[in-house]
Amino acid sequence: MTTSRLAALERAEPSLVPLARRLLDLAESGLPSMLLPGGEAFAFTMAGTRAPDGSWRLRRRGISTRYAAITALGVRFLPEDRQRAVLAGRTAQEFTGLLVEALPSVTGLGDAALIAWAAADTGHPKLSDALARLDALDDRTRPQYTVEAAWVLSALAAARDTADVERPLAAARDRLLRSRTGGSPLFPHATGPGLLPWYRAHVSCFADQTYPLQALARAHATGPGDAEALAAADACAARICALQGEGGQWWWHYDARTGGVVEGYPVYSVHQHAMAPTALFDLAEAGGADHGAAVREGLRWMTEVPELAGHPAVREPLILDGLGVTWRKVYRGDPRKAVRAVRGLATRAVPGLRLAPLDRVYRPLSVDRECRPYELGWMLHAWLGGRT
Repeated sequence: MTTSRLAALERAEPSLVPLARRLLDLAESGLPSMLLPGGEAFAFTMAGTRAPDGSWRLRRRGISTRYAAITALGVRFLPEDRQRAVLAGRTAQEFTGLLVEALPSVTGLGDAALIAWAAADTGHPKLSDALARLDALDDRTRPQYTVEAAWVLSALAAARDTADVERPLAAARDRLLRSRTGGSPLFPHATGPGLLPWYRAHVSCFADQTYPLQALARAHATGPGDAEALAAADACAARICALQGEGGQWWWHYDARTGGVVEGYPVYSVHQHAMAPTALFDLAEAGGADHGAAVREGLRWMTEVPELAGHPAVREPLILDGLGVTWRKVYRGDPRKAVRAVRGLATRAVPGLRLAPLDRVYRPLSVDRECRPYELGWMLHAWLGGRT
C-alpha cells in the first residue's frame, strides 16, 4: 500500500522508506501472535526472554481492552484480507463489534473512548451504543487524565459524520483547552487538580502532548473549523519538536507549567515510530504546521539508537523482524526510577533544575525487552492513515 504519508516520506527522504515499510511488515506479522486463544482479545504485553541458545522467546502476559481498540484503529487501514489475517479471520469492524458488545462491563473512560473511536472509524452499526456508554462514563464535573480526555475528543470527532455529538464534543474540547496552566503550550497529566500528588502535579508525559494535539487537530478538521483548537495543537507540537533530542529522541517527562523537559528517559520506540508520527501527520493534514523533518528524525532513531551506539557491549537492535516486535524502550536502569523521582521533586521547587551529575551516574544503556499490541496498532495508524 502507498499512502500520502509514505509518499511524502519518499519525496523527503527516500532512504527511510525501506525502514517504514519494514516496520509495517513487522506489525502485520507480529500482531497475530499477540491475540489470545480464540482471537477475541489482545494480550497486554509480549515479554521477551533469552533462551540458552541465545535466541529470544516471547510470552503473552495479561489482557488489555484499550490495546485491542487501538489495534483495531490501525488494522482497519489494511485491505480486508489482511485485516482477517491479523485478527484471526475477522475484519477490524467485526473485531470492534466484540469490543462494543463488551461495553457494559467496561468501566474505564479511556477504554470506552477508544472503543467508540474504533466503532466510528470502522463504521460499526452499533456506534450509538458505544457513544452512550462513553457519555455515561464521562463525568464532566471531575478532572480526568489528559490522555483519556483526549481520546474522548478524538472519538467524538470521528463520530461527527454519523451522530449528533456536538454538545459533548464542545465540552471535551473545552476541557482540554482549559487544562493548560501558566501560558505553557504543553498539557498537564490531568485536566484539573485532585488526581495527582502535589509534588508531581507539574509533571506530564509525552502521551499527554501527542493525544491532545491530535484530538484538537481532528476536532478542527472534522467540523466547520476551530482556529483556537488548531492553534493550541500547533503550539504544543512546535514545543515538543523544539525539545526533540539531537538523536531524534522524543523525551518522556515535561514540566507542564514552563514547557521544559523534566527527564528525557526512557525513550520509547512507540513514540519514535508511531505516536509522534500519527499525531503530527494528523496536525499537518488538518491545516497545521508540517513537522515532517522531526518525524523523520524520530524514525531514524529506531535503527541508529545513539544511546547504545557507542557501547558495543550493550548495543542490540530494537527491531526484531523474526519475532514481529520492536523492543519497548531504552532506559537508565536506575533503581526505583530514581532519576525521574529526583528531577520531578527538584523541578517542582526550581523549574528547569537539571542536576546534571545524574546523567553521568545513570546512563541510558538498558533495553526493555517487551512489545505491546498498541505499539503496532498505532504504527499502522500512523503510516497507513491519512489520504490514500
